[in-house]
Amino acid sequence: MNQSALIRPDWTPATIALMVLGFVIFWPLGLAMLAYILFGERLRDFKRTANERADGMFSSFRRSGRRYGPSYSTGNVAFDDWRKAEMDRIEEQRRKLDEMRDEFDSYLRELRRAKDQEEFDRFMRERSHKGPETQYPTV
Repeated sequence: MNQSALIRPDWTPATIALMVLGFVIFWPLGLAMLAYILFGERLRDFKRTANERADGMFSSFRRSGRRYGPSYSTGNVAFDDWRKAEMDRIEEQRRKLDEMRDEFDSYLRELRRAKDQEEFDRFMRERSHKGPETQYPTV
């Protein structure tokens, strides 16, 4: 099992142990681990959104810069045309890679959701097969 699967934002034995250890050592560490467990998935989405915005901002800076902008010319029209075509091709590849990354992220989210649903369904089947003797007593 790899590290990312062991410490993911979920109630796993590893994250619970780290949270308890954090509270024992220094309570803000435990609180931070609890926040990671509860809100970690949202933080990942926030990080991706922030990275996309920063990439967009910096790419606009790069395009508007003197060296990379359309006003920059080497004096050789053929080279400038080739360079522009290559930059457009690379930008298109980057867009495709970003789309593929988004598709993969959504696939992983769906896979996690399906796994959770399967575990829940199995729990419900096992619970219903145990019968009324395992039901909790009413007080």
